[in-house]
Amino acid sequence: MKKIALVTGATSGFGKACAEKYSANGYDVIITGRRKDRLDKIQSDLEKNFSNKVLALCFDVQDKKQVFDAFEDLPKEWRAIHVLVNNAGLAAGRDLFDQASLDDWETMINTNVKGLLYVSRAVMPFVIAAKGHIVNMGSVAGKEVYERGSVYCGTKHAVDAISLGMRIDLLSHQVRVTAIHPGAADTEFSLVRFKGDKAQADKVYEGYEALTAENVADVIFYCTSLPPHVCINDLVITPTAQATALYFYKDKV
Repeated sequence: MKKIALVTGATSGFGKACAEKYSANGYDVIITGRRKDRLDKIQSDLEKNFSNKVLALCFDVQDKKQVFDAFEDLPKEWRAIHVLVNNAGLAAGRDLFDQASLDDWETMINTNVKGLLYVSRAVMPFVIAAKGHIVNMGSVAGKEVYERGSVYCGTKHAVDAISLGMRIDLLSHQVRVTAIHPGAADTEFSLVRFKGDKAQADKVYEGYEALTAENVADVIFYCTSLPPHVCINDLVITPTAQATALYFYKDKV
């Protein structure tokens, strides 16, 4: 029987790259996302390019009922979840605290924190039964706080703490928990953060070589490919040009 990987937020960026990486390495894959057209396209591409099965589940991780309904109805042949990649997440806005949008705050909290919790709790019986591996997508923003990012940083600090709590609570089940904290990666992240302003989003990546989604997917796959008695608990990955969330070496542009 093939192993199964569940990847949330699989319609772009890290999630899409993870779905491709696990598919290419012989896993059957459950992909989730809000954008059904993209989800269907990715499912079709994966099935065509790799000899594996793909199950697409369209729901919003912010919606507790949608999440639990999706996994309560999960076919039995898809329930042995060996890897859960909690990737769904986003940053919304880059504003000073007193000027920030409450809607942006709620979207980030509901997606990055509550969504991760809902999915994890809904599939936990399946992961425990498989003695699986949970990967939670954090950020360098979960290691330090920077100006105009207070709530986003807060949500990723929460992911860091939740990952540690999971690791402690799931010890007796032999479930591994890894928190991955990427730095600057050239994905849709900044385009979403700046609400479609491509010129502003592109400036984030000028003057240096950022990570790619595939770089991060490679690291995630490596972490989950180690022997069962080995767990990389916490890993920060940045481009060589980035030392912290704030410090970069950029060529003159």
